[in-house]
Amino acid sequence: MLAGLAVGQEIHLPPMVRQGPNTSNIPVRSQEEADRERARKANEMLQMEIRRDTEKLLQLTTELKDFVDKSDQGILSVDILKKAEQVEKLARRVKSKIKQSY
Repeated sequence: MLAGLAVGQEIHLPPMVRQGPNTSNIPVRSQEEADRERARKANEMLQMEIRRDTEKLLQLTTELKDFVDKSDQGILSVDILKKAEQVEKLARRVKSKIKQSY
């Protein structure tokens, strides 16, 4: 008949189950805290993308202005149209990202 564990007998647990002396100090985050952290990081990434895209938008609009300034007597080339389309596309993307940040 088994009366239980004998004195001095050790229970062997798998490594993942064992708790060391430092495991009681590990902070436990709630789901709400984890969600807030993810939302904060996503917002930071969105802000970085907006900054990057607005810098590119400035570059494209400067190039567009240079093309227009160099055009002969109001004759605009296909390159100017393509550059204007790039500006428009990027401006819409920036606008969309700004709306997402609200």
